[in-house]
Amino acid sequence: MGEVGNACAIVTGHSRGLGAALVDSLLGQGLPVLALARHARGGAAARLREVALDLADAAALQRWLAAGELDAFVSGCARVLLINNAGTLGPVGPLSRQDPAQVGAAIALNVAAPLQLSAALAARVLPRGAELRVLHVSSGAARNAYAGWSVYCASKAALDQHARAATLDGVAGMRIASVAPGVIDTAMQAQIRATDAADFPQRERFEALRERGQLLAPTDVATRLLSYLQGDAFGAQPVVDLRDLG
Repeated sequence: MGEVGNACAIVTGHSRGLGAALVDSLLGQGLPVLALARHARGGAAARLREVALDLADAAALQRWLAAGELDAFVSGCARVLLINNAGTLGPVGPLSRQDPAQVGAAIALNVAAPLQLSAALAARVLPRGAELRVLHVSSGAARNAYAGWSVYCASKAALDQHARAATLDGVAGMRIASVAPGVIDTAMQAQIRATDAADFPQRERFEALRERGQLLAPTDVATRLLSYLQGDAFGAQPVVDLRDLG
């Protein structure tokens, strides 16, 4: 799909929020985009290939990786950008009220899928001398524990550690970073505000951020994330807070 010398991008969780803004910005740059999510966002866009795929379903992801669509997409790209954006907040609440099946699905989506996609692309891209850049969309919750968010905090911390360890591998042609983008005005924030305070005691803090107009616009964050991902400094630090970059 991409031509030799060009970049191409893979984005997960693109149907709304930050993922949708990232895809729009990449398409605006003229990059081919392969977008993975449970549901297509609809509409026609040149250079966009949408795949309906539940990334929480490990077997479905394995079948898709084996089918060859990813290989075909990246085959002509000299630089491949992977943005692991898809994620889920739940289950929210103390351990005694967490559904084990929901815990498993959250870890599959938040942790296993990003790591599998990163490994799959490294095996396909790096041996032929192309460049791979991997951006995990992390969170401040990876570095600060919140009552009720044990699964979310743990899963985002896992992405941070993955980036740190993969950086230490020192693989030629690969750059990776786990980036906390700040508090964005997305459906996840609406979900947080709708959570019972008994399950998430800090709900009022997030309600106040919205009331004070301190939630970030997805389009603005997407622009900054892509500028960082495509810049020379990307990968110099494996764990980054976007708000610290100025």
